[in-house]
Amino acid sequence: MHIVIMGCGRTGSALASEFESRGHSVAVIDRVGDAFRRLPNDFQGQKITGIGFDRETLVSAGVEQAYAFAAVSSGDNSNILAARVVRETYGVDNVIARIADSGRAEVYRRLGIPTVAPVPWTSAQIVSRLLPGGVEESFTDTNAGVSVRRLAVNGAWVGRKITELETATGTRVAYIVRFGKALLPEPSTLLQSDDEAHFVIPADVASTAERVVSRAPGAQQ
Repeated sequence: MHIVIMGCGRTGSALASEFESRGHSVAVIDRVGDAFRRLPNDFQGQKITGIGFDRETLVSAGVEQAYAFAAVSSGDNSNILAARVVRETYGVDNVIARIADSGRAEVYRRLGIPTVAPVPWTSAQIVSRLLPGGVEESFTDTNAGVSVRRLAVNGAWVGRKITELETATGTRVAYIVRFGKALLPEPSTLLQSDDEAHFVIPADVASTAERVVSRAPGAQQ
């Protein structure tokens, strides 16, 4: 598949390297030619100096044949404009824009432009790791109304079947991290001490699920 990336900073260069290592063709756009020095010496993709929402630049990058487009430059306005041009003008469905302003990111997400707001995500990860009982959200599909989260489970659930947790919370346990390795639970799997449980949680039961797992089984909800 062909991937077009706007912005060759640390994120853009890392994405370009990752996609190429997976066998995809990649074109990277940046308005500053010196930015391409961040790419690996053996990078085989296109390096295009230009403005990422300019149509001639996009065509040169192969946007008309692109499977996906990622706008990850340092400018929120440029990223969202480029994402909209690529989706609306060239019909590329798989687009994403990095937006530093979390409020604006949510607005554009509701308009159908998938966004990534790195600051709130990073801060949430740090808080969840530093404080006991934290909630770590690793994936959210806003359109479908579902997320994958690590929830701190009350120690009283240790020894109980994972299915009991699922029934009580209205969720599914996607996987458990046990002794540093991921485990896909079976119906008979019992929760052990120090397990990290990652749940698939519908938005309408999120607050209930957090409350249920923080208390002992059978406790008043």
